[in-house]
Amino acid sequence: MRIIEALREAAAAGAPLVVAQLGQSLDGRIATPSGHSHYINGPEAITLLHRLRAEVDAVLIGAGTARADDPQLTVRHVDGPSPARVLIDRRRSAGARLKLLADDGCRRIVFGAPLADDPPGVETIPADAPLAPAAVLAALAERGLNRVLVEGGATTVSLFIAAGAIDRIAVLVAPMIIGSGPTGIALPPIDRLDGAIRPVVATETLPGGDVLFDCDLRGGQNVAR
Repeated sequence: MRIIEALREAAAAGAPLVVAQLGQSLDGRIATPSGHSHYINGPEAITLLHRLRAEVDAVLIGAGTARADDPQLTVRHVDGPSPARVLIDRRRSAGARLKLLADDGCRRIVFGAPLADDPPGVETIPADAPLAPAAVLAALAERGLNRVLVEGGATTVSLFIAAGAIDRIAVLVAPMIIGSGPTGIALPPIDRLDGAIRPVVATETLPGGDVLFDCDLRGGQNVAR
């Protein structure tokens, strides 16, 4: 799987690499209108997500995903080290009692103010103003975290893509049609298709029927660098 190979090559070279993951239906939905999303993708896709986590230094989510899903962000479905867990939550709206902030020996970083009930060991990085993806990645690199998985949610992934901060994205498409609900990627509008992002794409069908679109955003056209 090329995205896994790319992460391992980056690790061997000591080079930075930022990847993203997105699971959606055939019609591009990531949830129903009520927000129900468990589970659009099958167990093989979830295992792949955990494999990606095991290959990076840090996995990153935004406050919306933390509030809605309260994910653990571990690698419990595969062998390998769990990465540092990073939360972008300037207003700390998701609170401190999150699974990703649990004191389990993994590094935990929050872009936002400290809270009195933060578990021991949580690192906070001041974020008084909206953070540009480049600033987030630079702060993580300063802390030795160079291979980063931007896992969610859709707003955060879209923000990083729009900023040209994503090198590769794994889009996992489930064989279902939801018909309505939020979409996975929302970027600033373009007038002509000449301005569309055209990644180099490899596809693979997983045993459960999900299709992986492994998109190399650096190998295509019209991608900010």
